Amino acid sequence: MKDIPYEEQIEQVSTLIKEADFILIGAGAGASTAAGLAYSGKRFTDNFGEFIEKYGPMYMTDMYAAGFYPFPTQEAKWGYWSKHSMINRFLPPAMPLYKQLYEIVKEKEHFVLTTNVDHQFQKAGFQTERIFATQGDYGNIQCEKGCHPRIYDAEDLFRQMDQARRDCLVPSEMVPKCPVCGGNMAMHLRCDQYFVEDENWHEAAGRYRDFLNMMKQKKGVLLELGVGFNTPTIIRFPFERMVRENKNLSLVRLNRNEAVVPEDLGNRAVGIGGDMAKVIFDLNSQNSI
Repeated sequence: MKDIPYEEQIEQVSTLIKEADFILIGAGAGASTAAGLAYSGKRFTDNFGEFIEKYGPMYMTDMYAAGFYPFPTQEAKWGYWSKHSMINRFLPPAMPLYKQLYEIVKEKEHFVLTTNVDHQFQKAGFQTERIFATQGDYGNIQCEKGCHPRIYDAEDLFRQMDQARRDCLVPSEMVPKCPVCGGNMAMHLRCDQYFVEDENWHEAAGRYRDFLNMMKQKKGVLLELGVGFNTPTIIRFPFERMVRENKNLSLVRLNRNEAVVPEDLGNRAVGIGGDMAKVIFDLNSQNSI
């Protein structure tokens, strides 16, 4: 596949977006990393220095890996997760990348499918009814064993934990317990078979199915942002299949290191590597001309 100059790629994608009846966004972890919410490096060491010192740099290598640390107590577990949620869900404002993305699609029929759990789409102006966050939300908790199909808003709890935390631990009286079975609670994150798919989750899944049915008869762009091979069966592979099966669709793949698109999709697929924040900025600039 021949290399196409960056400026031509931006022009090509801009034209696809302008001519589309709808935009389906599929966003993975790379989107938030590009937006500035990196889980490793200086952002991690600046915010989690006491955890790194307490539990060891061998285990506390980044925010993702730290979440799988076998914390010895519930006080220790919630000491970490309350901090993690504050840093990645509650304290950050809407990042420019997401706000510019909203400007690009807001006048189009659009929907968001995302594995991200940081609420950035909602903060940037996207309507909740147009978002299906398949993997959970850093702002919610659930029964650790999923004993009942309900999740709980934990913002106030996490803010209180953040103020009360000492030596990486929260007070025992703040440790949440399941109101049904009395067992431990967990973050509402898809990491095992106990992930709770509550009524809101199923309604969002239904709206996504409705959107897929609607788009079969229209011209559209599947805009894939920062989706790698961690969970490719949710966004990356289905997007390729949909474009392959429907000649009215085009795929735009933005990914720092994994932007290659299938050659059999021809000029209906564009992959742009490098700095996604710059790509979104340039597309927004083109869109406003």
